Amino acid sequence: MEASIKRRKTRAVYIGRVKVGGGAPISVQSMTKTDSADVNATVRQIKELEELGCEIIRLAIPNHQSALALAQIKKKIRIPIEADIHFNPKLALESIKQGVDSVRLNPGNITDPDAIAGIVKLARKANIPIRVGLNSGSVKGWYKSTLRSKIASGKGIPRSNWQAISESALEYAKYLQSLHFNDMMISLKASDVVTTVNAYRYVAGKCDYPMHLGVTASGTIEDATIKSAIGIGGLLLDGIGDTIRVSVTGAPHDEVKIGYKILQSLGLRKAGLEIISCPTCGRCEMDIVRIAEKLKGLLRHTPSLNGKDIKVAIMGCVVNGPGEAEECDIGIAGGDGFGFLFKQGKRIRKITESKIVTELVKEIKAL
Repeated sequence: MEASIKRRKTRAVYIGRVKVGGGAPISVQSMTKTDSADVNATVRQIKELEELGCEIIRLAIPNHQSALALAQIKKKIRIPIEADIHFNPKLALESIKQGVDSVRLNPGNITDPDAIAGIVKLARKANIPIRVGLNSGSVKGWYKSTLRSKIASGKGIPRSNWQAISESALEYAKYLQSLHFNDMMISLKASDVVTTVNAYRYVAGKCDYPMHLGVTASGTIEDATIKSAIGIGGLLLDGIGDTIRVSVTGAPHDEVKIGYKILQSLGLRKAGLEIISCPTCGRCEMDIVRIAEKLKGLLRHTPSLNGKDIKVAIMGCVVNGPGEAEECDIGIAGGDGFGFLFKQGKRIRKITESKIVTELVKEIKAL
C-alpha cells in the first residue's frame, strides 16, 4: 500500500477471545441462516464458516428454544457467539446464562429501561460486551421512548433518517453508561449506503466505542458486494470500523469471502492468495480470462498457502504487464501465445501459453 490507513482510536472489547477495537485487526463475522434451535444444522453451518476464516458468528434468537440451544452449540464450535436479540429482553438474559460471548440489543425494540438494566447487570457479571445495534427499519422505538422531551420542545428532532439512527445510538449508549457499563460496540445499519455512511461518520466523532460495520438488507450477491464494498470500504478508508459483516441474501459463506476481499483490497487484512489480472483489450494476445479463472479454481482450496500471503499478476500485454508482474510475488506478462514469468521482481523465463497455469501453480506452491 502506498500509505497506511490511519484507524480511529477506540477502546477495546472482547467477544470471547477476539479483541474488537483498541487497534486489533478488523475481524470478519457472519450470521447463521439456520433455525438456531436446530443444533446440528447450526453447528454444521458454523463449522463451514470457520473453515473460511469467520471469526465471530451471530445467531438469531427469536424464541426460548433457540436460546436454550446456545450452550450445546457453543461446545461444538471454535469461534465466539453473539446472540441477536429483538423484542423480548428475557431472551437476552437466557442467552447470557447459556454462555454466549456477546449480545446484540436493538434499541428499536428493546426499550424498557428496567429490562435493559437487568441485561446490563447480567452481562457485567458474565464479563461480556453488548452491541448497540441500530437498524434504519426499526429505529423509532428507542427514539420515541427516550427523546420525548426533545421532540416536545422542538429540539433534537431528526432531520433525516441517519440523524435518527445516530441520536438513538448515542442516547442508548448514554443510558448504558449511566449504569456504569462501557463494554459496548455500536452498529448503525441502513439499506441505503449514504444513510449508513453518514450515521457512522457522525457517531464516530462523538464516542470512542468500537464499531461493527455493515450495510443491511443489501440484496443478493452482486448488489450486496457493490453496496458493501462502497459502504464498508468507504468507512474503512476513513479509519472507521473494527469488525464487519457483509449482508447477503444467500449463503453466509459469501459474506465471509466478500468481507475478507474488502479488507484485503485496503491492505487491512491478508487473505492468502491474491490474484490481480488485467481487464484485457485489443492488445491482449493471450486468453487471460481462461488462465485467471482456471488458476483461481485450482487454488480455491488452498486458502492458507502455509501461512503465506502471495500476490500473483496475470497480465496480457507489454504496456502494464511487466511492471505489474515485477511488483507481485509471481507474475506473467503476456505476449503472442507465451508469457514471461516474473518471480519476486525478476524476469525468470519464457513459458508457452498452454503451460502457464501449470507452471504458476508449481511456483506458487514452491513459495
